[in-house]
Amino acid sequence: MPDNNHYDDRTIPARPYPEGPGNQGPGQAPSQGKLVLGGFNSPNTPRPSQQQNQYPQSRPYEPTRDRGPRYPQNAPGYAPATPGVQNQSAIPPYTPAYGQDGDKLPTPGARKRKPSGRATGCLIFGVLLCVLASFGAYTTQRVMAFGSNISTEKNSLSTKTGYMNTSDRVNLLVMGYGGGTHEGSNLTDSMVVISMTPNNQHTSMVSVPRDLWVQVPSNSGNYAKLNTVYQVGSNNGEDRAAGGDAAAQKLAGITGLDVKNWMLIDFEGFRDLINAIGGIDVYVPNSFTANYPKNDDDKTDASWITVRFKKGLRHMDGETAIRYSRARYVTDNPAEGTDFARSVRQQLVIKNTLSKVKQVSSWPNLFNAMDALQKAVYTNMSLADLGLFTMKMDLNSPKTARIGLSFDNVLTSSTSSDGQSILVPQGGDWDQIPKYIDSKLYK
Repeated sequence: MPDNNHYDDRTIPARPYPEGPGNQGPGQAPSQGKLVLGGFNSPNTPRPSQQQNQYPQSRPYEPTRDRGPRYPQNAPGYAPATPGVQNQSAIPPYTPAYGQDGDKLPTPGARKRKPSGRATGCLIFGVLLCVLASFGAYTTQRVMAFGSNISTEKNSLSTKTGYMNTSDRVNLLVMGYGGGTHEGSNLTDSMVVISMTPNNQHTSMVSVPRDLWVQVPSNSGNYAKLNTVYQVGSNNGEDRAAGGDAAAQKLAGITGLDVKNWMLIDFEGFRDLINAIGGIDVYVPNSFTANYPKNDDDKTDASWITVRFKKGLRHMDGETAIRYSRARYVTDNPAEGTDFARSVRQQLVIKNTLSKVKQVSSWPNLFNAMDALQKAVYTNMSLADLGLFTMKMDLNSPKTARIGLSFDNVLTSSTSSDGQSILVPQGGDWDQIPKYIDSKLYK
């Protein structure tokens, strides 16, 4: 059951973009790792002035709810070129079985001895071995079928283990999207690069905001938000592998990390995964209340519900965890309504889910978890390599770096030519983003 400190109020009528002033959530959270996100939780933190553009008036950054695909627009005079493809600084601004002991044979006339404990133990062990062998064969079949369904790799048990024992950094882009068949279902609302050095298990999580303004496709002269890259690259979900490759290439250019591996997470399936492992425990660092769409598809149900999260350690079921990670229309704590705060919450949910999956207590639910994952996950890593990566990464270390791009370090807000609130590098300098990330990685 979800924690009682999370409430779902009665639904309220459908309404436009929710508004409401708020106050900062009480207290500060205990350490959850090396949080490198600047001070965006503080309403007094000064923000850099907005980048000027061709419009006489500018407005603060306000995240908007995507109800459908924002197709790339042609604005060559404004947005920077694709990061990593050309020099961004040159772009104009905005614009055992043991063997039985050799017991001696009884002498003639001697009383027969009862079977020894060791003999009985061997018999039991033999039976268990047969059972486990049968179970193992069945499990192997299930695992191979599971692996072929979630991976582009034809042989799910193949592995490239060489790189998993070196000091070379391995990077995995994790993208979360709404799923389903409604408009905007293939927009990636969450993008986190998990970066890990296998030989020492040093791990970093880099969140990149969805509203970053980039070329889509690369070098096309068309510009859109970062969350459309997968949608466009996959032809709106028709070719997931092509979309994953396009997103990984784009994130590599932005972050400066060699991102070749990617994993897609369907939020609907992720909800089932969390339920299958018995829910997760998440420390909520700041209390907040938010309006949340009752259904991702407003054509099915356009009403809203109110969700509340209270500061402290909370047990969350799948639905609660998804709402916590995606809530954006916050009414009482403005800092929690930003794209940056939402990135922090998504990192917490991903971290605690992966940690729970690795716990022995979750193993009895292996098949249920596999069924849920089969609906939720798609990756270009083989099942074997994904398993090795998951086991080696350490998200619970207090030194794990959690890096977020925000107003307090490298980003500023602006407005696109069609009126969208967007994010761009401060001063139009894309080179500062990989430099900042590199300086904060856990090495």
